[in-house]
Amino acid sequence: MPENKSRPSQEQPWENGWAPDTSRAPGTRRLWLAGGLAVATIVACVTAIALNDQPLDDTSKDRQGQTLSDGETGGGLISFATPSASGSATPAGRKSTSASPSGSPSPKASSSPKAQGSSSPNAPAKPTAGSPTRKPSDPAPSGDKRSLQSVNYPDRYWHVSGGLVKLDQPGGSESREDSTFVVVKGLSNSSCYTFATHDGKYLRHRDFVLRAERNDGSSLFKQDATFCPGYSGAPGAVLLQSVNYPNYALRQKNFQLRLDPWGYNTANRPDFYFRLVSPLG
Repeated sequence: MPENKSRPSQEQPWENGWAPDTSRAPGTRRLWLAGGLAVATIVACVTAIALNDQPLDDTSKDRQGQTLSDGETGGGLISFATPSASGSATPAGRKSTSASPSGSPSPKASSSPKAQGSSSPNAPAKPTAGSPTRKPSDPAPSGDKRSLQSVNYPDRYWHVSGGLVKLDQPGGSESREDSTFVVVKGLSNSSCYTFATHDGKYLRHRDFVLRAERNDGSSLFKQDATFCPGYSGAPGAVLLQSVNYPNYALRQKNFQLRLDPWGYNTANRPDFYFRLVSPLG
């Protein structure tokens, strides 16, 4: 049987001749491994920093601003070049020229009076784009005298009486003269209308009532005396909307001319429609 040699008792090592190895400190191998790992980590960090700080080579400098292919990007990222406005780059030193869709230069707009159209000094300007459309049968004021006839009361016309504008039947020559107006360009908007009386006054709304008053030159008076024509739906008739109250239009109410709200839910619409006809006076 093999001899069973057990570890000598450590209680009294001086008696049996055994003593622990004291030539190296315990845990020395672990310290060496930890130190080696720390040195390797430091070396790797220093190498990465040195590579990132290297300047671009000549090839990279020459190709700045160009789009790299998928293989050249190296990271699998897709880069897109910024498109130019015309779809192609303009060579340096050359000026870009714009061409019309047909390939020829766009002709310059004619500045001659004939191309732009002419009108008499007192004629209202044609409504601009976006303004209500007038039918061909509608009367076209041209600075001449006109009378305004009610659509739902065709025997009555605008008539200045006591400084107010009412809807009356024509009477004698003096009454007919007070029912005749000169239609001129709008004092506040040349695309709209202003109505002048035979004695030099203008029709303007004040407190939403239409009156004949002298022009005091104020901006408020010019706006109050300017009315923009709109399509009424009645043949040859117009809707006259206030320039400073665009949602209000002139109407007759109890044969009195005034401003009232105008919209899709407006009742008694014919009260808002008038025809500009030949002058009574």
